[in-house]
Amino acid sequence: MIHQKIRRLLLLLSVLLFPVTLYYFSPALIISAGIKGIINGSFIIFSIMLIGSIFCGRLFCAYLCPAGGLQECAVLVKEKAPKQGWRNYIKYIIWILWITAVIFCYVSRGQVIKVDFFYETENGISVSNIYSYVIYYGIVFLILIPALVGGKRAFCHYFCWMAPFMVFGTKLRRMFHLPGLHIAADKKSCISCHRCDSVCPMSIDVSKSVEIDCIDSTECIQCGACVDTCPKNVLSYRMIRKEKSHGK
Repeated sequence: MIHQKIRRLLLLLSVLLFPVTLYYFSPALIISAGIKGIINGSFIIFSIMLIGSIFCGRLFCAYLCPAGGLQECAVLVKEKAPKQGWRNYIKYIIWILWITAVIFCYVSRGQVIKVDFFYETENGISVSNIYSYVIYYGIVFLILIPALVGGKRAFCHYFCWMAPFMVFGTKLRRMFHLPGLHIAADKKSCISCHRCDSVCPMSIDVSKSVEIDCIDSTECIQCGACVDTCPKNVLSYRMIRKEKSHGK
């Protein structure tokens, strides 16, 4: 379980650093910067997420995301799995509306004037005044309330504006048949104890995925909780080139 302790430590550090990094994950600042023709920090970070996810999937969500860290803290209050279904597509509607606004801003500006990674921050720090604290706590509550009401990582499932970048990166990998990080399974060794299902923070039916030898759901964040819990070492990290997608 040392792997999970390290993962949680990284998430805790990301939460503690959130007042510094908040604006580098801001969808609103991209629009603000786009109107002025500026490539800002969040534009660069989201681009890195997209490119990185082609080979690493949603690994960022499991190890470095402050929103993920806040939600895993919320599990101490509410541990139930969130409801699946149409709600999972809300984040894509939010993302499409937002990315359309971003494209419109840059296109209407007509040119990129400069790159300013630290745009609207003070010495690189996001939360540096009273106004910034109001925004910060507003975002924190926006992340925590769905998790406290809907269950573990409900914000990731329903509303996250960062997840679609990594989901589309995964789709690109599949489209071009590139190798990428997966949690592979040896179904012959599985004893159907379902421990993997109970520990998955994304409420994936892991035991069902074992039947196709790989967890191929776009909701998988490669946290490895199922890998560390399996008593028969059925699951393991591997770089796999998928010719056909079985996940959603």
